[in-house]
Amino acid sequence: MAGITFLFTGQKYLAIFGALYLGLVCLLAIPFFQGHALYLNSVRIPLFSDYATPEKYGLAPNRTLNLKIRTSDNETLGAWFVLSDPYYRSLSTIPSDVSKHVKFALAAGPVVLFFHGNAATRAFSARVRHYQAFGSRLGASVLAIDYRGFADSTGTPSEAGLTRDAKAAFNWLVEHGKKPEEILIAGHSLGSGVSGQLGAELSRDGITPKGIVLLSPFSSIREVLETYQMFGFIPLIKPLSVIPGALRLVQRLLIHRFDTLQAVPNITAPVLIAHAENDWDIPHSHSDVLFEAFLDPLLPPVDLALEPFSMSESLWLKITEQQAARKAKRGEIVSTQTLPKFGTLQSFSDKGRKVVLVKTLAGAHDYLGVQEGLVDIIGKTFGILV
Repeated sequence: MAGITFLFTGQKYLAIFGALYLGLVCLLAIPFFQGHALYLNSVRIPLFSDYATPEKYGLAPNRTLNLKIRTSDNETLGAWFVLSDPYYRSLSTIPSDVSKHVKFALAAGPVVLFFHGNAATRAFSARVRHYQAFGSRLGASVLAIDYRGFADSTGTPSEAGLTRDAKAAFNWLVEHGKKPEEILIAGHSLGSGVSGQLGAELSRDGITPKGIVLLSPFSSIREVLETYQMFGFIPLIKPLSVIPGALRLVQRLLIHRFDTLQAVPNITAPVLIAHAENDWDIPHSHSDVLFEAFLDPLLPPVDLALEPFSMSESLWLKITEQQAARKAKRGEIVSTQTLPKFGTLQSFSDKGRKVVLVKTLAGAHDYLGVQEGLVDIIGKTFGILV
């Protein structure tokens, strides 16, 4: 009797969980809820942030300028400009007006334009640690923005809107004296999608920044949905595949795509991709896909077998030879280095443009970009450190 009761209770909870799951998936198909689920801009951590006082979040006294940036469609973005550690330490006294030092700091050293992930704000502890790592390890000043709809920024987030925000931030640095080719763009998680779209747009405009750093990136939001696992082991929408057409329907209803994979052919700037192997949020396989997409134009093609079970022996031999030639060419082009106790590094060059993939053993999702080893690789890749 006890066994039957236990079984009945288990079935009841399974039914409740199934109903909640289907409800969640249905909400993802509605644009309003889809946007909130993707951006999580209503999650404003730290709560009740005082953006005018960056010192509360670990930054040195009067090292950071709290400012507003106007976009081309008249939204207002909250932002911080953090003076580089070498420049700040070179001052004889703590600056009374940080705004007077922006142009001098930009002229004195490198700058990183940083785009953060979803949820939280520019005052979030993990993000502050990124500014500090770039500022001390690279000696770079940092401009960090909160996208429209985040923190104290106006507007509502969208893919086109966030790309416009990124361009406004880039233009702000140029207007304050930094040459476009001296600006290093770095995006983390959602920010990697923003960086990819900005990189493609700049390339179309004939502008080549110093480089683009994609930290914990994804190939597209569609692929994130297919590979994302809640709590690291519960697949988000994979169970939908048992319902004919359900998975395809959800994918077709996506309005926020951030398809970095499609942007790859249009990016001409040097690129560094970095991912931790213990990232539970976005599998590191996304970075492999992006790296291979950058590499693909340099490799010989392989014919696709539309009907592999009925192809002729001659076609099979031809495809096998093509695959062997592609593998051999990849071995010639790609340099691979194992970094003991840290991870691996793969890289190749194409017409003077370098593409690098760094896979670290640790760092998880939020703290990948603060590792000294990775920051050093970033600095050496883009000529900031020698």
